[in-house]
Amino acid sequence: QVQLVESGGELVQAGGSLRLSCEASGRTLSGHVVGWFRQAPGLEREFVAAIKWSSRHTVYADSVKGRFTISRDSTKNTVYLQMSSLKPEDTAVYYCAADRQIIWSSIPNPNQYDYWGQGTQVTVSS
Repeated sequence: QVQLVESGGELVQAGGSLRLSCEASGRTLSGHVVGWFRQAPGLEREFVAAIKWSSRHTVYADSVKGRFTISRDSTKNTVYLQMSSLKPEDTAVYYCAADRQIIWSSIPNPNQYDYWGQGTQVTVSS
């Protein structure tokens, strides 16, 4: 079992930056794919970015490409999402998720992930 805890969400002005953290416990994230998703009120959960732990291969949604960076720290068993040039439309609850058995083409599908954190709120004011 993997327990995931997100942190770092807060209120920020448009154009600002935030770094979200997803700390894992219970077992190492080695061998997992870790993804970030977000969900705004009334909308479906949306893929943001993912990283393959072993290879550090990354993938991003078009809406965040060039603004967000996903990375991992194996010494802390933690995945980060560095967000810059934030826009009001980035406002959402951000979740991290992990899974060991997921094919690369299925990474944007939230139903493919077994482990989820509780989420952290990011609010971007205009």
